[in-house]
Amino acid sequence: MAIRIITMKCFLKITFSLYSYLSIVSAFSPHDQYLINCGSGDPATTDPYRRVFNGDSESGHLVSTRASRVFNANPSSSGLYRTARAFNRPLHYVFPIKDPGTHHLVRLHFYPFNSSYYSEAQFHVLANGFLLLHNFRITESENLPVIKEFVIPVDTEKLKITFVPLDNSKFAVVNAIEVISASRDLVADLAQYVDFEKNEQISGLLKNGFETVHRVNVGGFKVTPFNDSLWRTWVPDDKYLKSSDETEKIRFGGRINYQLGGASREVGPDNVYNTARVIRSSNGTIPNTNITWVFEVEKGYSYMIRMHFCDIASVATGMLYFNVYVNDNLAYENLDLSYITNRLLASPFYADFVVDEENSGVLTVSVGPSNMSLPRTVDSILNGIEILKINNSMGSFDGEVCTEFVLRSWRRGNVGVLVPLVAVIFLLLIASVFMQRRRNWFGDSVAWSRLPVDVSEVNLKYGNQLSSGAIEDEQAATESKEEEKHQRKKNHSNSS
Repeated sequence: MAIRIITMKCFLKITFSLYSYLSIVSAFSPHDQYLINCGSGDPATTDPYRRVFNGDSESGHLVSTRASRVFNANPSSSGLYRTARAFNRPLHYVFPIKDPGTHHLVRLHFYPFNSSYYSEAQFHVLANGFLLLHNFRITESENLPVIKEFVIPVDTEKLKITFVPLDNSKFAVVNAIEVISASRDLVADLAQYVDFEKNEQISGLLKNGFETVHRVNVGGFKVTPFNDSLWRTWVPDDKYLKSSDETEKIRFGGRINYQLGGASREVGPDNVYNTARVIRSSNGTIPNTNITWVFEVEKGYSYMIRMHFCDIASVATGMLYFNVYVNDNLAYENLDLSYITNRLLASPFYADFVVDEENSGVLTVSVGPSNMSLPRTVDSILNGIEILKINNSMGSFDGEVCTEFVLRSWRRGNVGVLVPLVAVIFLLLIASVFMQRRRNWFGDSVAWSRLPVDVSEVNLKYGNQLSSGAIEDEQAATESKEEEKHQRKKNHSNSS
């Protein structure tokens, strides 16, 4: 246990120093920022958070509009969600990337303002080899708009987002798209892997993409995009809290001391770090309890749990020690924020933990007193939690499917429509050639005759042939009798 504690402390300290280097080298500035209002012909539409979205009709990012339609909602609805673009075949949005090699935030906005249209929408969404959504349906619910957020690495000079309908009877639809380059400290390459048997440092996270599943402001109110430099939303933690007994919400009115190397405002805004939940011993006895949050997640994926800490409760440094648990496994023992932040209070810090979720579909996060906690002080604290799904080995956030399979499936699905059409055309061509040859044969040979069409035509022709033969026989008999009569008269005259 002692070796693990020392290793974890060194890991956190090195990580803090690494972020310091990154912050000095590259202060955050979004090199890429594309805000697209899909289906709109207006050059500029302002959302409720004063951001300006450009209509996709003239933006140059929509590759083609030939297979698309524009849906218009009631004019009284929000400006950003008055229009949507729908397509019945794969369609691409392409965005030039000025700074390849960095992670980019991709947000997809959906607002089902017309249920009859949206009930037929079922589709996939791809982005540079990542499968973001698979067989996705939009349902009318109270939580509108539906916003799907991803953070994916972009190593090329273009980011292509492709919408693929499920089949030729369905269509894809989208109301708005955001593509924003992330700060370089938003995604770290290192994290601590935690399960029942292991607690070890892992690397390589920069190669992965992430989908936001939960983002929680612990002990505070809702933080809207207007108060977040990356335009994220942080929701209150109340519905995730397993038990609020012996916990206390606190709010800090002073200044948050962002340090080079600690969490930046792009990692977490002031409104997250100036609120928290704590356990505090008040009568000289350290409480034997933890604060626990419970989150529902999809089974079969790995998740990164980011925990945000900022000691806004202690009256002095070196007084706060506590344990951190993930899925009831000890993730960090005797966490000392003073050590991590170079003995500076109200200085934010975050730690990333990776877990595998195979069976329960539930992740738990807990903080509580440790064997080094002190009486009459704060015995644990947490300011924010993020639960991020990590793409699987196929680059998918939504099923054991890769982007190549989705595109091949679309092509195969349309073969069922194309093959009969091609067959009909082929048969018509053969019939045309055959008829032409028969015309040529008729011109060269009088022996050719048209085949009868049906039985009645055969009978009719046969009857005509019999009638014609009888008339000819009757005419021959009459002529024979007349000739015989004429011969008798001639013989009689000669005898006289």
